[in-house]
Amino acid sequence: MDQSSPPFLEIRDLVARFTSHLGELDALGGVTFNVARGEFVCLVGPSGCGKSTLLRIVAGLIPPSAGEVRLEGRPQRAPASQVGLVFQQPTLLPWRSVRDNVRLPLELERRAPDEIERTTADLLALVGLSDFAGEYPGNLSGGMAQRAAIARALAQSPEALLLDEPFGALDALTREAMAAELLRIWERLRRTVLMVTHNVEEAALLADRVVVLSPRPGRVVEIVDVPLTRPRSPGLLSTPALQSVAQRLRDALARGAAR
Repeated sequence: MDQSSPPFLEIRDLVARFTSHLGELDALGGVTFNVARGEFVCLVGPSGCGKSTLLRIVAGLIPPSAGEVRLEGRPQRAPASQVGLVFQQPTLLPWRSVRDNVRLPLELERRAPDEIERTTADLLALVGLSDFAGEYPGNLSGGMAQRAAIARALAQSPEALLLDEPFGALDALTREAMAAELLRIWERLRRTVLMVTHNVEEAALLADRVVVLSPRPGRVVEIVDVPLTRPRSPGLLSTPALQSVAQRLRDALARGAAR
């Protein structure tokens, strides 16, 4: 990615502090990094270090305690159509079919009926669910449900896609297959992606860069460039080049834990 161009997404000195029955809890301790347009960036760090909180702040769902997020130079303080969010659980509406789940954001925007039909059909084809458009979420496998959730997030043509541990609830084989699907979709659309994952091999496979966070309160330990050429496939997972990146991520995580 061309890091010399103005950043598409800027995260500046981000602090997140919450009040609980135990007192004040710092989740993020001043996080700063940029994401270029079209870049795929992964966030890794130990549980509780504020990764999901950071994603929700970027999405405009919760305000930061200090610092700011800027999207294309403008403060990002509320949910916006140019930012899509996918959670670990698909959160599909069980009473709506796959087709109707995917088309929901378009209906809420009151798009023209023919545009809704065309866009929904295109997205179902993109994620490989055209044959399951009439099924309901309860009849889908975990991977299929997550693909439907990704299609729904893409319905508004967001410029940035935020993925919060989207494969965390899947078994290892399905997780690998979903990583391949995500690579295929990203290669096709080239959306800006910021993704949370606990899996260092997965981060190395998917990302252009990986931001490594320390234990709570999360701070940036290192930002690791991934020098693997694209297109990529899960076949890279066992290669020395990818394992070298994964080991560098493990080393950074260990340094963060030792601070």
